[in-house]
Amino acid sequence: MTVFAVEYVYTANSTEDRNQARPAHREWTAGLADDGAILASGPYGDGAGALLIFKAADEAALNSILKQDPFAAAGVIAGTRITEWSPVTGQLAGHSA
Repeated sequence: MTVFAVEYVYTANSTEDRNQARPAHREWTAGLADDGAILASGPYGDGAGALLIFKAADEAALNSILKQDPFAAAGVIAGTRITEWSPVTGQLAGHSA
C-alpha cells in the first residue's frame, strides 16, 4: 500500500454548502478510517481547504475513493492535489510500503 497526501482547496463562498454536506463527509471519512484507508484528515485552520492522508493500492484506486466523497458530490472542492508520501518519522512512519 502507498500513502498519499491529498489536499483539498474549497470552492470560494462554499461554507454553507460544506456545512450541509459535512455530516455525510465525516461519516464517509470515519468509515474509511475504520477500514484503515484514511490515516488522518481534517480542515486547515483558515477554512480554505483540508488535508487527508490515505493508504491506497495506487493513485487510480485513490481517485475511485475520492469520487465517493460527499464534498465532491456537493461541488465544494475547487481543486485536489495528490502527492505520494513516505512518512519516516512519527506515528504514521512505516505505513508506506
